[in-house]
Amino acid sequence: MRALILAPFDKCHILRLETLGRVIHVSWTETKTLVSPDDLASRLITEEIDVLVVEADFVFDETIKESPSLRFIGICRASTNSVDIDAATEAGILVVNTPARNAQAVAEHALGLLFALARKIPAAHQYTSQGRWQNPTEPYLSMRGVELGGKTLGVIGLGAIGRHLAMMCNGIGMRVVAYDPFVSPVPDGVEMSDLNDLMSQSDFVSVHVPITSDTERLIDRKMLAKMRPTSYLVNCSDSAVIELESLVDILRNHKIAGAAFDVFETHPVAPDNPLLSLDNVILSPHIGGATDETVERHSRMMADDILRFVDGQRPVNLVNSEAWTEHGN
Repeated sequence: MRALILAPFDKCHILRLETLGRVIHVSWTETKTLVSPDDLASRLITEEIDVLVVEADFVFDETIKESPSLRFIGICRASTNSVDIDAATEAGILVVNTPARNAQAVAEHALGLLFALARKIPAAHQYTSQGRWQNPTEPYLSMRGVELGGKTLGVIGLGAIGRHLAMMCNGIGMRVVAYDPFVSPVPDGVEMSDLNDLMSQSDFVSVHVPITSDTERLIDRKMLAKMRPTSYLVNCSDSAVIELESLVDILRNHKIAGAAFDVFETHPVAPDNPLLSLDNVILSPHIGGATDETVERHSRMMADDILRFVDGQRPVNLVNSEAWTEHGN
């Protein structure tokens, strides 16, 4: 086996793969750049790479067609839109992903944003660190928050992330209602609801749906208008799920208490993004899944499936089952 790994990858799992052959590890997190399609194709050809593993790099149709030795493409994330799946399938190349690799991390980040909103933690830090705490009792009144325990959390999307968040919020005494027309079975401690009721009855709403034609602008002005003036909104999903213009207007007019975002239309966030000018939002730079444990998890999942592939077994997280038939199994 000759493998090229362009993703951050745990060393112990690289050592597992090195028992099978040569492993070249050049992570984009170290080079701080993505490999161009031409350079990638050249390297795949020159080094006769069988197994390619990416996280942020793109693998286009042309790259696949120009790489005759390539037999396996691993994607260290759940989303597969960085790889031309159809081209890989046509070429008989297996494509494997790592679903839910960052579910715990993103759920914890969403929970952290819930706490930050409820207790005004970022504002309290700035108030203290900038020397504005002159009156011993003033922040006790101006920064008085609310407790999460006893409040209602509305979770939009009960995939792996939504389920993790629901479980954690159950643990701190929150009532959890959820909207997901595709969920089965319903997790313990979760009440299913339609979207209208969820928006109107929740003290906190957290969005965790993939972006599709059905979920784009799912949270529009009409849905936002159903929220209470004391409620908060968290988005660690995709910026396109929420109608930005309507949300900005509602936040500016304090028709909801606040919001927190880890996703934006562009990464990094555009300097003219209207969210930057609001005083009732908390923003983080798309770091929901950025943990050491996420890297270890996707490394283990990917290494396991590469070992299965080399051993002639079907990978667990195979994306294109048609290629498995083409592969001769």
